Amino acid sequence: MRSFFVILVLLVGFSGCVKKNKVPTAQNVANPAMHEVKVNEVIQTSNYTYLKVSDNGTENWIAVTSQEAAAGEVYYYDQALEMKNFKSKELDRTFETIYFVQGLSKQPIGAADAAGGAMGGAMGGGMAAGHTGKATDAQNADISVAPAEGSVSIAQLFASRNDFGGKKIKMKGQVVKINDEVMGKNWIHIQDGTKDGENFDLTITTLDKVKLDDVVTFEGTISLKKDFGYGYFYELIMEDAKLVK
Repeated sequence: MRSFFVILVLLVGFSGCVKKNKVPTAQNVANPAMHEVKVNEVIQTSNYTYLKVSDNGTENWIAVTSQEAAAGEVYYYDQALEMKNFKSKELDRTFETIYFVQGLSKQPIGAADAAGGAMGGAMGGGMAAGHTGKATDAQNADISVAPAEGSVSIAQLFASRNDFGGKKIKMKGQVVKINDEVMGKNWIHIQDGTKDGENFDLTITTLDKVKLDDVVTFEGTISLKKDFGYGYFYELIMEDAKLVK
């Protein structure tokens, strides 16, 4: 897994899930949303890197998609999702408060970059979320997956979304992004090589596990204009899906 949010949700295109920065401090006049943090402790897991950081005199836990990090390093970020009482199953640990960060930079983030990041941080049909989530930025031109029996293509789904809202259907595609264990669910993004306008990526919530690049078929309910709170809003999403063997 290369990126997240959920968190995610998954933030996050979703065609758009927009992620709200809920971190309470602001430290830079040029980009008030930017945070400069110093790493005090690092915990690595298979999907996430958990960092205890000093942020403007306050010690916080943040999480980012797995990456190399070491105590003493300084990073910058400007988009994060606050989660209360978040339990990491892999660590068997509950964090009273943790911030899922869209991405860490070793250089200060300018206001122009922040605006672009906020737009690009949308998770969904085009996080996540990274939750962490955002959806993939571009359609993978190498993907071409024929629909399974009884399923429809991503292009058909988005073009006729009102016909599918509230219905349980099958969707087949290749896994391009995974955000595990965000808000109690795994957030999967698939593409099949088709698109409707700028919509080429379908977000799916499930309790099942998949691997990046797997070609999978899910059956779940299509929800329209779904608001999960925490700043996550989806124009279209497949929920409570199960893998079809």
